[in-house]
Amino acid sequence: MSGIGHNGGPSFEAGHGFRKLAWSKARKALLPALPLEVVRVRVARAERLGLPYRTYATIRATAGRDIVAFLFSGNALGLTARRIAIPTVEADRLEGLSGAAVRLGAVYRAPEAVLAANAARLEATAEAPAMSVSWGAARARLRGLLHAHRLPLDGVVLVAATGIEAEWCATAGLAGTIPAERFFDRQT
Repeated sequence: MSGIGHNGGPSFEAGHGFRKLAWSKARKALLPALPLEVVRVRVARAERLGLPYRTYATIRATAGRDIVAFLFSGNALGLTARRIAIPTVEADRLEGLSGAAVRLGAVYRAPEAVLAANAARLEATAEAPAMSVSWGAARARLRGLLHAHRLPLDGVVLVAATGIEAEWCATAGLAGTIPAERFFDRQT
């Protein structure tokens, strides 16, 4: 278990060590047996999504399915209280994803205005969970956006700019998280 309230220590669930060993052995046995054509298709898919193959393969192996959508936090998109248009670097990256994956935004202010200003870059937006809402309310809000578009939770990757936003991944049960700096290849 990980997420809100977890200290990152070892699991105390019975059989944790055995499950870890079994998973490691199964993964090791799978990798050499993966047909070359499957690897080629996955490398092409990673390139289409603009992700390093290792990142793509890790998310795919962990989630058990392909990435079908990205959920971007407003901070990851470079939005502020006064700026609802996505900056150029982020906008270009989002436009490159057109047709490859659904692009969703969870923004803190004016989701309708953000969507109207960025219609070519995002398919939908919704209000992001506030820091003061309960875990259950945050989960319901994030899952509501995904269910409205009939997206599988384990096929959606979160792109987050802050640690609090990164916790949305565990809260909603998403496939994984990619830091905004890495996703948008920002120079820091």
